[in-house]
Amino acid sequence: MKNDFDEFNDRSRSEQRAKRRKTNIILNSLIIAVLILIIIVAVSIFSSGDKEQVKTDDKTVEKSEKMSKIQEKPNEKAENKQPKNKDNEKVDEEEINNNEETTETDAETEDSEPVITEGGSSPNVKNTVINPAWKPVGTDQTGEHTTVFNKDSADWSEMENAISYATGLSHDNMTIWFLGNGGENKAIGTVTSKDNQQVYRVYIEWVDGQGWKPTKVEELYENDKGR
Repeated sequence: MKNDFDEFNDRSRSEQRAKRRKTNIILNSLIIAVLILIIIVAVSIFSSGDKEQVKTDDKTVEKSEKMSKIQEKPNEKAENKQPKNKDNEKVDEEEINNNEETTETDAETEDSEPVITEGGSSPNVKNTVINPAWKPVGTDQTGEHTTVFNKDSADWSEMENAISYATGLSHDNMTIWFLGNGGENKAIGTVTSKDNQQVYRVYIEWVDGQGWKPTKVEELYENDKGR
């Protein structure tokens, strides 16, 4: 009897162990299957989300490109509609060329050396000086100009300034022996230094709005206007 009972117990134990093994295998298989399903679902969700994001980005880029093209077209039309004024372009070019020529002329005038020649308008002339760099000395007078040979006038004072400027003699070292009419808006003056060692005949002319300008200086041997 004992042997039969033991055999029965051994059989029941082995059956229980087999059942446990099967149960464990089934449970493990189910767990693995669930994990695989979770992984598949997660991958599908992420991949679909990325695709939607890519589609959204592509749509955004397309929209921005379309908007930029729409904005560019009116600007191109506006540029095409703007009239090209060839006359204005020609005028601007002429003004630029004139300004360049004026600048070059002024530079040449400033760099020019005085031209000194022997002799002049009479045997009493030692040397004649013409300086292209001479400019008008300025004026306080306004309106239409009329030359006035009056020692108390503004015109006389400005003519003195022009003669001093041309000869290099200061007012304190200059004696005016003659200052008279040299033609329309022109004057001639004969001056000496205080020691009478320097004698000049000066030709000046009026420039509207700018004053008297020296045009020629003659250095004389002797003062032909002396008393």
